[in-house]
Amino acid sequence: MSEVIISKSKYLAGLQCLKYLWYLVNAREEIPQPDFVTQFIFNQGIQVGEYAKKLYPEGIDLGKIGDMKEQIVRTGEILTERKTIFEASCSYKNVYCRADILVSADANKWDIVEVKSSTQLKEEYIHDVAFQKYCFEKAGIKVRKCYVTCINSQYIRKGNINPEELFKRIDITAEVEEILKDIEDKVNQMLEVAERKNPPEVLIGKHCYEPYICPLKDKCWEFLPDNHIFSLYGDKSKAMELYSDGILSIEDIPDRYKLSLKQQIQLECARTKKPSVNKKEILKFIGNLEYPLYFFDFETFSTALPLYDGIKPYQRIPFQYSIHVLDSIGGKPVHYDFLAKGLEDPRQKLLLNLKEHIGNKGSIIVYYEQFEKGVLKELAEAFPEYSQWISLVLPRIVDLYKPFGSFHYYHSSQKGSASVKSVLPAITNLSYKGMEIADGLAASAYFLYICGIYNSEKGHPAKEEIARVRKSLIKYCRMDTGGMIHILRALIKEARE
Repeated sequence: MSEVIISKSKYLAGLQCLKYLWYLVNAREEIPQPDFVTQFIFNQGIQVGEYAKKLYPEGIDLGKIGDMKEQIVRTGEILTERKTIFEASCSYKNVYCRADILVSADANKWDIVEVKSSTQLKEEYIHDVAFQKYCFEKAGIKVRKCYVTCINSQYIRKGNINPEELFKRIDITAEVEEILKDIEDKVNQMLEVAERKNPPEVLIGKHCYEPYICPLKDKCWEFLPDNHIFSLYGDKSKAMELYSDGILSIEDIPDRYKLSLKQQIQLECARTKKPSVNKKEILKFIGNLEYPLYFFDFETFSTALPLYDGIKPYQRIPFQYSIHVLDSIGGKPVHYDFLAKGLEDPRQKLLLNLKEHIGNKGSIIVYYEQFEKGVLKELAEAFPEYSQWISLVLPRIVDLYKPFGSFHYYHSSQKGSASVKSVLPAITNLSYKGMEIADGLAASAYFLYICGIYNSEKGHPAKEEIARVRKSLIKYCRMDTGGMIHILRALIKEARE
C-alpha cells in the first residue's frame, strides 16, 4: 500500500489542481508560505471555530493532541461514550480526516458539523464534508446528517456574543450524498499522481484562482509574456479561448477575434505602445470639479465576530482616514489624518474629526465611490446626529475611478485593471512597491494585529512594534490620497496636451 496519506486539505487541493497536490506531497518547501494577511484570515477562522464549540458545552476537545495516531485512538474511546467531539479523527487505508464537530445522533449514528467563517454556503464546503463522511464511514463510523455551520450575517451583537444567534446551521446531507459516489475514484487518482516522480502537466486556467488563488499560480504562470491575454478586461472566457488557440500576448490577438470596446482599447495600446486618451470625456470630468478639492480615503476593518454592540458580522468599521486639501491644482496640499488608538469603537471620534476637516463646499475626491459612500451611509444610520451632515457630504463626492474604469485613459502597464494600485504607476512615476502595507486588506489586518485581535500564539505586540505598524498605516493611507493628487494632475496634463 502507498505510504502517501490523503488528508482533507490535500484532497481539496487535488480537486482544484493535481499539480498543486503533487507539490504538497513531494515538494512542500517550494510552495510559498502564507503571507501576513492570509495567516490573519486563517487565525480568524480558528477563533470562529472556538466560538462554535460553545454551541456544544458538553463537547470534548481533541484539538490539543498533536499526534495523529493518538488522536485517532482517543476519538475511538470517546465514541463509545456517545459524547460530542471536537476535532474527531479517523483514518482508512490512505485517507485521514478530522471533523470540526462530531455530534452524537440516534441509533449509533453521528452528525458531522463543519464550521466556516463565511456567511453563506459554498460548493467547496460540500466537497469538504463529503470527504469527511467518506472517511468516517469507511472507518466504520456511521453518519446520519451533514451540516455546515456558518455566520449569520443578520446577527446584531447585544452584550456578550450569543453563539446560538451568531451561527446558522445548513443541512447539506442530500448534496453530500450526490458527491460521495465519486470520492473513491478521485482519491485513487490523487494517490497515483502523488506517487509520480515528477509533477503532472496541468494547463493554467480558471482553477488557478477558483475557489482559491493557488499558491503556485506565479510559478505556473511565469512563462506568460508581460502583457498576456489573461489581462484582458472582463471575465476570462475570451482569454481561455485565445489561450487554447495558442495566443499568449494581447498584441498578437488576430483581428478575427471579437473583442469588447475596452478589450479593443487594450489591443490598440499593446500594439502602439502608447496610452489611449479620450480628451473630451476627461475634460468633461475635470470641468465638473469644484475647488477646494478634498482627496479622501477611508480604511476599515470587518470581523466575523462583531467587536461592538449594535454591530453585525463583517460590518465595516472605519478606523482611519486621510485627507489632502488643494485650493488649486498646482497648489501645495494640506494634509489631515485620523488613526484610532486601541480597539474601542472608533467611529464617533472619527466622525467628529472628519467633520472638522471637510469644509462645507468643494469636491470630495475618492477612488471607487461605492466604498466611501457605503461607509458614510452606515455611519449615518449608526449615529443619527451626523446623518444630516453626511447627507450634505454625499452629493459632493466625485469618483476619480470613473475615467479609468471607463477606459477614457488606459495604459498597457495597467494590465486590464483600473485600480488605484495599477493606475498610479501607469500615469505617474509613483507606486506602492516596497511598502509594508500596500492595500486595504493588509491595513485592516495590521490594525487588528496591533490591537491584539486574531494574533494566535503571538499575543499582544510590543509598544515598539505597535508604533512601527501605526507609522506604516499612516504612510499607506497618506499614499492613497496623495497618490490621487498625482493621478489627477497627470490626467489633466494628458487631456490638455
